[in-house]
Amino acid sequence: MIEIRNLELPLSTGDPSAGADALRQAAANRLGIGEDQIAAVRLLRRSVDARRKSNVHFVVTLGVVLDAATAESEQAVADRIGDDDVFVATVVTAPAVVRLKTAPPIRPVVVGTGPAGLFAALTLARAGARPLVFERGAAVAERIRSVSAFVRKGVLDPDSNIQFGEGGAGTFSDGKLYTNTRDARGRGILEAFVGAGAPEEILWQAKPHIGTDRLTGAVTRLREEIESLGGEVRFGTCLSDLVFGDDGVLKGVVTRSDRGREELAADTLILATGHSARDTLEMLHGHGADLIQKAFSIGVRIEHEQRMVNRSQYGSVADHPALGAADYKLSCHLPSRRAVYSFCMCPGGEVVAAASEAGGVVTNGMSRFARDGVNSNSALLVNVVPGDFGADDPLAGVSFQRHWERAAFDLGGRTFKAPVQLLGDFLQGVASSAAGAVQPTYPLGVTYSDLAGCLPEFAVRSLREAVPIFDRRLRGFATADALLTGVETRSSSPVRVQRDDTLQSNLRGVYPCGEGAGYAGGIMSAAADGVRCAEAVLARYV
Repeated sequence: MIEIRNLELPLSTGDPSAGADALRQAAANRLGIGEDQIAAVRLLRRSVDARRKSNVHFVVTLGVVLDAATAESEQAVADRIGDDDVFVATVVTAPAVVRLKTAPPIRPVVVGTGPAGLFAALTLARAGARPLVFERGAAVAERIRSVSAFVRKGVLDPDSNIQFGEGGAGTFSDGKLYTNTRDARGRGILEAFVGAGAPEEILWQAKPHIGTDRLTGAVTRLREEIESLGGEVRFGTCLSDLVFGDDGVLKGVVTRSDRGREELAADTLILATGHSARDTLEMLHGHGADLIQKAFSIGVRIEHEQRMVNRSQYGSVADHPALGAADYKLSCHLPSRRAVYSFCMCPGGEVVAAASEAGGVVTNGMSRFARDGVNSNSALLVNVVPGDFGADDPLAGVSFQRHWERAAFDLGGRTFKAPVQLLGDFLQGVASSAAGAVQPTYPLGVTYSDLAGCLPEFAVRSLREAVPIFDRRLRGFATADALLTGVETRSSSPVRVQRDDTLQSNLRGVYPCGEGAGYAGGIMSAAADGVRCAEAVLARYV
């Protein structure tokens, strides 16, 4: 296959009725051959180049297979072009999953059904290992009811909420599937999502996303595949303790559920509990697991009208149907050495109530596949380093998070309402008392206030310094009516559970995995780490 990179195409190629023919014609022109010499052309990647608003266009990567009857070989065509952007591609494939001859005598255990746990269990199941999967939260359908009840009544289920349950925290998000890692496992993960009902365009989008409305169905079908291959998934079942032999090796797990306390034999545990399973971290600490403090971030959700973002990013073609809702990614390093950046930007989305503990307000962002909401929202975060925690305890970062989540709860009125402030007021250091043009989307109600009451002083200072910088990059970002909602603390784990070259912790038989263990930062990287840990487990049986 010949790969053509950095090929510029007009927005009209986004029209499904013209796209396939346009791609074939563009490939033929670039290669200097007739369209009849092309057997197949495939879109491998597409992004939007909006650096010049007078010339917004697509930049694509194409995979081209020549007809066998063509006079030139693929290599000869690439050599004739003589350009680094045109070459015969070497297909990179994910490591093959080894199919076990017999299932392990003691079933491997996976805890958590976020992307890390889900793909760890899927990999084990496809190998014939028949994993036993525990998830403290509910299956998707029941979980949606729990979240809806929280929104309607303000009554939090600490085990089934936006953080816990089938699909993990990412289920109630934008379903973003892009990552900065180049793990070869990524393609297989995307293909698994497509096989589970996700749209095929995630295979070629530069910034693929599924959307909450479609991600819920996909994770359910992935779980059903695990079960069809002999795996077992137990919802409403929380890991409460570990049992070790005299040799220090895992020999059992203890769970709590409606059935009460249960102890099961286990010699292998992939621990993929997510970044909000604080009780699990405390349990590991009690057993002497090697935990270290880890940097994370704190900040707010910022909301703008989506049409403003579209106009700022795309100019006069903002309404072109091939473009959809625009996103943004902003970052800066301040003289104070603090970093401020946008994170988990949700075009056409809403701010969600992501609390998992009583007495704390936590925010996150969500959007559906269509991204057709009135507002955009993004986390606006400041980095937090272990020196900010004020203690040497490995779990001091968790205490730091809790402190500010409880401050937001108090500021909001102690009913899970979120404290909010107009950006103009925040920059001037005065409390807000009423809504501006941007209406809040946080579902449990808001209290207009001064967000300096639920953020560390260094974060307040850094955000005020960064906003004017971002406004120069995204015109309209600093509009006075933009809305800030507090507080965002769960962008990543404040703890890392150390592991060795075999991916085990010092508690032998325990494989810390994914975001909660400090080894991932999103759906794709977490899923890839889950596959990686499953491969390490399977290596024990080969």
